Amino acid sequence: MQKHVSRRNVMVTSCALAGAIVLSLTAGGTAQASDPLRYVALGDSYSAGSGVLPVDTSNLLCLRSTANYPHVIADRTGARIKDVTCGAAQTKDFTSSQYLGVPPQVNALGADTDLVTLTIGGNDNGTFINAITSCGSAGLLTAGKGSPCKDKYGSKFADEIKNSTYPALKNALNAVRAKAPNARIAVLGYPWITPEKADPSCYLKLPIASGDVPYLRDVQTHLNAAVERASKETGATFVDFAEVSDGHDACTPLGTRWIEPLLFGTSLVPVHPNALGERRMAEHTMEVLGLK
Repeated sequence: MQKHVSRRNVMVTSCALAGAIVLSLTAGGTAQASDPLRYVALGDSYSAGSGVLPVDTSNLLCLRSTANYPHVIADRTGARIKDVTCGAAQTKDFTSSQYLGVPPQVNALGADTDLVTLTIGGNDNGTFINAITSCGSAGLLTAGKGSPCKDKYGSKFADEIKNSTYPALKNALNAVRAKAPNARIAVLGYPWITPEKADPSCYLKLPIASGDVPYLRDVQTHLNAAVERASKETGATFVDFAEVSDGHDACTPLGTRWIEPLLFGTSLVPVHPNALGERRMAEHTMEVLGLK
């Protein structure tokens, strides 16, 4: 009888111990699963949401919005965000200070970073600003006729992207990986600014000559291709907006467009994503990454 009780006690104790271990592992797994993503947002004005209200008053130099796509992602996933995006940032600003008191963006990263998002490259060589202003000025001089910008600059912008922006992108992404070796890195392409073909009704808002509308779109195609190539070659995930942003360019109506036009737009910063654009950039990025 004593042996029977002893064996029964051993069995009860063993079951209780096993149950405690299972509960412990389950609780530990649950806690780990519920830990928020440690998320760092890097990048330029498309990442910062420059021109979208409300403005992040913690750093007015960077013209960062608290409704930019990183904040939308963080709000919807419960991620713990560190947002160091900054308007006008170039690839060099990942590893050097953009402004006095603004550290290199990669300084925000660490071995514990889980997720990194960024949009970068458009400001290198002044690609966006030079192409838009040069083509806009040329379009005004010809009253929207011909292709004066393409005739003057030819392959200049595409050559700069290939020879300068692309290697700079690779260097910047390698620096990100070195600082955040365990993170998933998502590099977003740029949504379309211009339509595929000229829209005469858009000329007052985006004064680009009819022949230069596809030329500017081709410049952006080269830029996105360089971003995609650099992303793939450095082990990052490229988030392609070529298809999903088609039909949401700066020439489409308010409520449809993701990018504000050069003139008569609603944003403080023209030729940049509006609030809808930032939300759609966040949603597509979450879809590509499988985030909820």
